[in-house]
Amino acid sequence: DKRIEHQQRKRSTGQGQYNWEVYIEYQVIIKRDDGREHITSSEDDDTLYNYYQIGDRVRHHAGLNSLEKYDKSRDTIIFCNACASLNSIEEDYCHRCSCPLLK
Repeated sequence: DKRIEHQQRKRSTGQGQYNWEVYIEYQVIIKRDDGREHITSSEDDDTLYNYYQIGDRVRHHAGLNSLEKYDKSRDTIIFCNACASLNSIEEDYCHRCSCPLLK
């Protein structure tokens, strides 16, 4: 599932002063095979929200803090599972850390 929520919170501006900050929180909810849910969220950044589609199957690799999509045939971008950098699907290695991209 996917959700967009408009949020508001107080943040310190320093010297004991606070301002209200409005932001958009993008959430991707992934349901595991055992029924539990994993929620990935980001503030004011819809990249992951747009990358994953409802119904996509994903897998988690032990030792990496990322989720890999099984089917990337319609994608134009791919995330590096080692450093989470955004790469072109045409690349074989990450432009940032030089690790192989899982295709």
